[in-house]
Formats: sequence, C-alpha cells, structure tokens
Amino acid sequence: MDSLEERLDTAERMIKAESFRQNKGLGNEVGYYVFDYPAEKELVVRERIEYMKGKNSRGTDGFELVVFDLYDIIIDILEEEDFMDQCFKFEKKNGMERIIKAVGNLLQINDEGSMIVKYVQERTPIDAVVFLVGIGKCYPILRSHKVLNNMHQVIDSVPVVLFYPGKYDGQELVLFSTIKDDNYYRAFKLVD
Repeated sequence: MDSLEERLDTAERMIKAESFRQNKGLGNEVGYYVFDYPAEKELVVRERIEYMKGKNSRGTDGFELVVFDLYDIIIDILEEEDFMDQCFKFEKKNGMERIIKAVGNLLQINDEGSMIVKYVQERTPIDAVVFLVGIGKCYPILRSHKVLNNMHQVIDSVPVVLFYPGKYDGQELVLFSTIKDDNYYRAFKLVD
C-alpha cells in the first residue's frame, strides 16, 4: 500500500486529468469519490489540500478547485440564522441528542432541500472540482452519507471528492475505527 503522501500525489494528478473532470465515474455514474485516510493524519491532509488549492490556477489547470469545510458551512448557516446562542442554551438544557436533532432539522439534512447542499451548489462554478472536508469535525451532527446522497441529486456536473478520516472500502465508511456510516454506496474510492 502506498504512503499517504503518495496517495495524495496520485489524487492531485487524477483531478488534473481531463477525463476525471468530465465527471463520469465507473459505469457512467456521476463522479463522486471518497479519499480515505487515517484520522490521526488529519493535519497532514489539511495541509496538502491547502497546498493544492493555492497551487490551482484556472489559467493553467483549466478548472477551479473549490474546497468546502462542512463544519464551517454548518457554523456559517447557524450564524446566518442567528441560531448559535440558541444552540448553546438548548444543548445545556436538553442535551446533545436533542441539539443534534434540532440542528439537523434546521439544516434540513435529511431533505432534498438541504441547506448544506444549497450552500455548496450556489458556490460551485461550472468548471470545478469540489473537495468536501471537515466531516470528522461535524460528527455526530452530520453524517457523510446524508450529504452525499442529497448532493448527488443536484450537483452532477462537477466531480466531488469527500476527504474521509477513516476507512472506505467502496461499500461502507468507518469513522474513527468504530463508527460505521454504511448508508452510502454511490461513491468510488479515489485512490487505493
């Protein structure tokens, strides 16, 4: 198995390929991919994504690399809705399980009208490759399969890569070595 750095090098080469950006995965499905990595290597992956984003240039690469931190999106939406203070009070009074449900309802996480999906959709240019990061920071409020399943229905013209701090075998996602998120089946493993 290649090292993380070698896998990141391969991922960088792949996204620059015209065939990748035509957004057709195996079997002509929309190009949704998972790049899995050990959770303890989160900072290495973040640094590399920042490097790739800084290096990307529309003039030379022919596409724009757009990076969305799902945690930051949730915070932005909660602040826009003036919901942050209410969240703190609600969690203190009712506990974590209730705040997870309340935030999920506000963000419409389970719906086709997901505010997170709309956020990404509104900010994604035509010639782009989308990186989704920060899923580990969102747990347990946001599960990766919820985002990908809802996004799959509306973002189908650009490839999307979810950077996942855990294991993905093409069938199920395992976060932090123990938490299975096995409801998503449409993503291809970006790099073995």
